[in-house]
Amino acid sequence: MATARFLAGLALAGLVFAASGCQSGDSGGVLGLGGSQEKKPQEGKVLASELLAYCPKVVVKEPEGFINRYAKGGEGDAAKLIFQASISESTRSCSRTTGMLAMKVAVAGRVVPGPASPPGAVTLPIKVSVVRSDGEVLYSQTYNHQVGLAGNQAQQFVFNDPNVVVPIPENNTLQVFAGFDVPAKKKQDEDLF
Repeated sequence: MATARFLAGLALAGLVFAASGCQSGDSGGVLGLGGSQEKKPQEGKVLASELLAYCPKVVVKEPEGFINRYAKGGEGDAAKLIFQASISESTRSCSRTTGMLAMKVAVAGRVVPGPASPPGAVTLPIKVSVVRSDGEVLYSQTYNHQVGLAGNQAQQFVFNDPNVVVPIPENNTLQVFAGFDVPAKKKQDEDLF
């Protein structure tokens, strides 16, 4: 039994020496442990520095995370509800080029038709903003995103804004907001209840 362990240990040591012997100065060797020369990534590969680089998170504030749309003159009347929609997920990806930070911002959610829902599609007003910590708005865009409804079935949706481009901040001072573009009056009314 001791002899078998000794032979296994000897074989392992031989393998390590053989692997390290195959490495030359700065080539990286079989295991990629040798040398200090930085390798260029293959086309389409992502560098570790890009993965670790600053990419601000997307925040969906509570009031902007949901919306109720009513038929004209039916605010608050459940029988005149056209649809309810909510955002449940958000994400982003970042890339850098010539001093600019380019982001793709995406949100996903669900639309539930109400009793007054017309057949066809509904329009969701989705807003994406990038704001510095001092309050300066660097990017703000509202989109009318169409979601098709099939009868009284709830539908999932995904929205993507691939056009967000802002200067790279000196410090990690950006905030990205996404949500439904709810008029200020409605926000105030919702805060009262």
